[in-house]
Amino acid sequence: MAGTPEARLESRCLAPPSPPTVKISLWSPASRQPSMEAATAPEVASSGSTLKVKETSPADAEGPPASPRQEAGSPIPQLLSPIEEHPKIWLPRALRQTYIRKVGDTVNLLIPFQGKPKPQATWTHDGCALDASRVSVCNGERDSILFIREAQRADSGRYQLSLRLGELEATATIDILVIERPGPPQSIKLVDVWGSNATLEWTPPQDTGNTALLGYTVQKADTKSGLWFTVLERYHRTSFTVSNLIVGNSYAFRVFAENQCGLSETAPITADLAHIQKAATLCKTGGFAQRDFSEAPKFTQPLADCTTVMGYDTQLFCCVRASPKPKIIWLKNKMDIQGNPKYRALTHLGICSLEIRKPGPFDGGIYTCKAVNPLGEASVDCRVDVRAPH
Repeated sequence: MAGTPEARLESRCLAPPSPPTVKISLWSPASRQPSMEAATAPEVASSGSTLKVKETSPADAEGPPASPRQEAGSPIPQLLSPIEEHPKIWLPRALRQTYIRKVGDTVNLLIPFQGKPKPQATWTHDGCALDASRVSVCNGERDSILFIREAQRADSGRYQLSLRLGELEATATIDILVIERPGPPQSIKLVDVWGSNATLEWTPPQDTGNTALLGYTVQKADTKSGLWFTVLERYHRTSFTVSNLIVGNSYAFRVFAENQCGLSETAPITADLAHIQKAATLCKTGGFAQRDFSEAPKFTQPLADCTTVMGYDTQLFCCVRASPKPKIIWLKNKMDIQGNPKYRALTHLGICSLEIRKPGPFDGGIYTCKAVNPLGEASVDCRVDVRAPH
């Protein structure tokens, strides 16, 4: 067909020696806006896509491609990206309570969030803008980082992270507390000393280290050794009585304040020493009645009858009480057996024993133990039977 645009394009390509510049409008399913490209006629002829071709002059080729709306003279609308994901802050569990750091420590907080397109993240400290000379902030696509290289007590306070995406906003707050060791108690004095006890009083420190005190540590040192020993720890009152001090020694005392960072670097020492005096003892001897412990012999445990086997040693026991110490005499069938090598008699602390060495059939009979002192005498006896072995 001679009147079609394809026929006119073919005739223009064959006539001149060099192809003219043309604008091609390619419509694709993925885009509703036409894509304008500059191409030559041979390139157009070889493409298999459905094209809309518009011949242009060299002056038109230098300028940007015009859309149908531009040709009509209408302005280009500015379209905002749709909000695909609402802003939200994922605050770590450890930061939901007060975040405590020591002076000089590094604070490095990474707070993840969501939002698409990327929301605008801003930080504030106690409602004011951050001090850029001390605090650094780095905002990423999915998180925000708050960084303090060396924390100071002035960095304590409430930090707030705000995310803004269009008309939507999300916020999260973090409480940071920067602490250090407390100052020492302001003064300590020795109030009283009595017996082996000393009472102390002191005043709280002016600086608690930006946190509550855990208590006081009391120490003592005697002048002889000069070594400090802890009496008690984490004591909450400002007065204490130290007990069980050694008589004859002199003591000095000091008190430390303590918080989460530890003990104060210094401690006040009592100006006065506690001298533990020896108490004067009086011995009253008048009116003391000397007790007389003199007593005639009395057996508290008698002898017991027994049966023994020939050839096996046998022992007899009894107990006697007397003052002065009595003389012990052993008898067999009313005959004195003192000095007989067959018998061995012992007396210790009122316990009397008689050992019969390898008794024979003639060693049976009545054995008597007799105790005699200047106040009297007493005796006990028993029967000993000797039988042959089976």
